[in-house]
Amino acid sequence: MATLDVEAVQAFVTIADLQSFTRAAEALGTTQGAISVKLKRLEDRLGQRLIERTPRSVRLSASGAQFLVGAREFLAAHDRAVAGLSEGRRRFSLGIAAHVAGPEVPTLLARLNAHDPGLTIEVQMDNSRVLLDAFDRGELDAAIIRREDDRRDGEVLGAEHFGWFAAPQFDHRQGEPLRLAALAPACGVRDIAARALDTASIPWVEVFLGGTSSMVSAAVSAGLAISAFSCRLAPPGTIEVSQRFGLPPLPSTEIVMFSTLTDASSREALRALATGFREHRPSS
Repeated sequence: MATLDVEAVQAFVTIADLQSFTRAAEALGTTQGAISVKLKRLEDRLGQRLIERTPRSVRLSASGAQFLVGAREFLAAHDRAVAGLSEGRRRFSLGIAAHVAGPEVPTLLARLNAHDPGLTIEVQMDNSRVLLDAFDRGELDAAIIRREDDRRDGEVLGAEHFGWFAAPQFDHRQGEPLRLAALAPACGVRDIAARALDTASIPWVEVFLGGTSSMVSAAVSAGLAISAFSCRLAPPGTIEVSQRFGLPPLPSTEIVMFSTLTDASSREALRALATGFREHRPSS
C-alpha cells in the first residue's frame, strides 16, 4: 500500500481546484517547480497519472478525478487531527454579498465546518460595495462579491448572468413607465438595470424601493413590479420576460473572491468554500 505525503496530496488538490500550476504555487506560497515535483512524487507513489497538462489547459485525468474525493478526505482528516492538538479556535471574518449568496450557502458553511472544526467563520452579508470597502479597511479577512468596477485583482469564482423577471400575471401596459422593484440606490443590480433601461430609452418608475432582498422578491412574485435578478437567484414562480416586454439584455459580470489570509489552514478552508461556489455556478 502506498504511503501518502500530505504536502504532495495538498499540491494535487490545489492544482485540481485552481486548474493552474502557477495559481496553485501562489496559493501554497511556493514555486511552480516545487509544485510540479510534489505532483510527480505523488503520481510515482500511486503509479497513476493524475493531472493532464497541455500548453493551454490543466485538467484531471480519469484516475485523478477518481482520486480527488479521497484526497480531500485525507487532507480533512489530517487537518482535524492537527486542529485537535491546538489550543483555542482560529477564526476569520468573511463577507458574502447578498446578491451572491444563494440557497447553497448554509450547506457550504456546514461542509466547511466539518472540513475544519477548529475554524470559526464570522459571516457578514451586505452589498458588494460595502463589503469591498470593509475588506480594504482591514475589517474583513476575505470577501466574496460581485465585481462592480474595473478592479482586476481577486480570484474569479464564476460568471454571473442577469435577466428581467416578473410573475406570470404581471401586466405592463404599452405607453406606461415600467414598474421596477429594486433595493436601495447603492445596489449594483439596480444600477445595472437602470442603465440598461435608460440606454434603451425605456421609461421606468420605481414602485418599491429600499426594502430587503426578500421584500423585493415578494413584490415581484406578487405581480406588483418587475426586477433584474441573477438568473440563478430569481424568486421561485417568476419567469424571464425580456422578450415578452422587449427589454434590453443585461450585461454579465463576475463573482470574485478577495483574501488576506496567510495561514495555510485558513487558506485551505477558504479554497474549499470557493470550490463549492464554483460547483454551484455553471459557466453559462
